[in-house]
Parts: sequence; C-alpha cells; structure tokens
Amino acid sequence: MQIATIPKNAREEIRVEVQDFKGHRLLNIRVWYDDGTGEYRPGKQGLALRLDRLSDLCGALEKAAELEGAA
Repeated sequence: MQIATIPKNAREEIRVEVQDFKGHRLLNIRVWYDDGTGEYRPGKQGLALRLDRLSDLCGALEKAAELEGAA
C-alpha cells in the first residue's frame, strides 16, 4: 500500500509504502526513477524496516527535525 510520494528531483521520487515480506509487515522507503519512457522503476537506494521498529525511526526523525530547526 502506497502511503506517500515525495518529489526528489525532475527524474526521481521517494515512495513510502507498507508491504508484506516473508511474514513481516515492512515500511519501505525507496527512490524511484523515470526510466526514460515515462515509467517509474524502483532504484537500489532505499530503506525497509519492520513496522515494530517504526517508533525508533520516528524518534530519530524528530531529533533530526530539532537539529534542522536549530541550524
């Protein structure tokens, strides 16, 4: 299930999805690229983690947001 699409640049976007893989629910954050034909394909860059680790990721993102605000 696709949760969000975030434009990265003119040829790439970041997709946030929830997927099932080998009995685990995963949050998949991956860079997708335009292959030149207008079709988007998943790139190698990305992150997949179990949903039970989502609170750890959210905590880290909150700390990064605080640093960004302090800059």
